[in-house]
Amino acid sequence: MHKRYGDVHAVRGVDLTIAPGEVVTLLGPNGAGKSTTVDMILGLTRPDSGEILVFGRSPAQAVREGLVGAVLQEGALLEDATVGEIVGMVASLHRKPLTVHEALRRAGIEDLRQRRSTRLSGGQKQRVRFAVAMVSDPDLLLLDEPTTGMDVTTRREFWRSMREFTALGRTVIFATHHLEEAEEYADKVVFLRKGLVVADGPIDQVRRLAAGRVLRAVIPGAAREALLALPGVVNVEIFGEKVEMVSSDSDVTLRALLPGFPGARGIEVAGVGLDEVFFALTAEGALADGALTTGEGER
Repeated sequence: MHKRYGDVHAVRGVDLTIAPGEVVTLLGPNGAGKSTTVDMILGLTRPDSGEILVFGRSPAQAVREGLVGAVLQEGALLEDATVGEIVGMVASLHRKPLTVHEALRRAGIEDLRQRRSTRLSGGQKQRVRFAVAMVSDPDLLLLDEPTTGMDVTTRREFWRSMREFTALGRTVIFATHHLEEAEEYADKVVFLRKGLVVADGPIDQVRRLAAGRVLRAVIPGAAREALLALPGVVNVEIFGEKVEMVSSDSDVTLRALLPGFPGARGIEVAGVGLDEVFFALTAEGALADGALTTGEGER
């Protein structure tokens, strides 16, 4: 798929196959093309070129048949209606919807049925949007930053509801900035950068695309520039006296670290997490020659 907005080439060659029953996360920095890709799958935006099929149908047809539900970053709720009325109105648009009670139960908001939308918190509004997306009993659910505005407890309850949905063998695609959510809930990860897929595959396999290790240590007074100058270091984060470095060769980095920073203590070396992979695959200049895959076929 390709999509332009004036001079901005928002999506420039995204090519994906997602199997029924997969839980897939779209990751990438702001402007990577995540929301535009989701909009095109939903039929809200048409690609300038390329083809999209959802269960063998056009996006618009799949949405009309109730096969697709969505929770987007922004979506207005009727101000003069209760939660039950809002979900019921959407249910009336579908041929075989869930009952309002069941949609509210799956979203974990049965107790909000009589509450008007103007009296909902940000996290509660997002869960009402989830109930609206669920009421058609879709086979595919698309979530764009689904836990925005939720506190820790509400976010945990939301993902509990999501587990119930995916346990039925349904397909979920979600875009998020919460890497821990992607690591915990996704079967497959798709990294986007500047409208291109730079990695696509199971999380464990994608981790291997970012070769290296993470070094953590307490180094009083260390300057980021001096640490970046150490051999093998590709990224540095400093939190007070605590330092976290991503290195392509941890042995070489350690040999240079100790003579250069004799005050270093509490040194730990660990494998890269999804956040380090995110930096490696989406940083400026990374993978400049094209996309990487995990061996599951051309992307």
